[in-house]
Amino acid sequence: MESWMSPVRRKKKVAAEAASRGLDARRLAGAAPPASITTLAERVEEDGGSVLATYRDPLGSNWQLLAALPLDRVEPTPYQRNLSETHVERLVKAIEKVGRFLDPIVAVPAAEGKYWSPNGYHRLSALRQLGAKAIVALVVPDPEVAHRILALNTEKAHNLRERAMEVARLAEGLAALDDRPEREFELEFEEPSLVTLGFCYLENGRFSGGVYHPVLKKCERFSSAKLPNAVAMRREHALKLLELNEAVNAAVAALKARGLESPYLKAFVVARINPLRFSKGRTAHDFDETIDKMIGSAKRFDASKIRADQVARSGGAPSEGE
Repeated sequence: MESWMSPVRRKKKVAAEAASRGLDARRLAGAAPPASITTLAERVEEDGGSVLATYRDPLGSNWQLLAALPLDRVEPTPYQRNLSETHVERLVKAIEKVGRFLDPIVAVPAAEGKYWSPNGYHRLSALRQLGAKAIVALVVPDPEVAHRILALNTEKAHNLRERAMEVARLAEGLAALDDRPEREFELEFEEPSLVTLGFCYLENGRFSGGVYHPVLKKCERFSSAKLPNAVAMRREHALKLLELNEAVNAAVAALKARGLESPYLKAFVVARINPLRFSKGRTAHDFDETIDKMIGSAKRFDASKIRADQVARSGGAPSEGE
């Protein structure tokens, strides 16, 4: 039986006293950098780039570079969301209007003279469209930073689908490299339900993750199992969730056959069959038990007993897919 981390009550963080942390402005570039930064600077120059500054970040005192990198040397990490052509077009127009590129990306050294950016996919694409030769980047020597996609990527707000697909791809990539327990990747994955939802979206791009997300948040916890095993478990969870989705789709089709039309039909069905809808608190519910109950309820769903006013009262957000 899978073991889960016990829910932990987190204390509210106390705000730090003003001007109590990090380095003052005069100390950010005042000391000699460590050998790792000197080596990274040499690599940037060898790769056709140019080091513009060597400094420490003001909060954590970590050394990094401000550098100009050849655009063809920089690629997005392979785990990221799909590119939004609309957003790229907006960026192209904004950069052309201002006449300047003012938003450096984050980059980490990768193999064969390449650099990965966890937060610059759209900006990279916009500059390529504009015919740029180089891009300005904050170059960090720690490869692990490339895995902090959700924390770093602020250039375009993630919706649930994008967040989940990024996390699933990242989990899959890290599982081939790292066998630490899944619970040690909380910062990278944000929440365990995103991994399961991500595998659902990768299987079915029109999957309605939003209607199941509240259920998953009550019965998914980061696992103590090694990451490759945890990823296999999340894939199994995704298959069961897709089975539930098929049963819910059939119930929705039965409601439509009775003439009921609403963008909330799917959310209505899921709410009716959700055994956790009145559950409160931080108690962890069992995933298999919960989803099995929902599959059974969906298959027994009797559309003939549903009235139009019941659907109308349900409201809520319409489902975003099938």
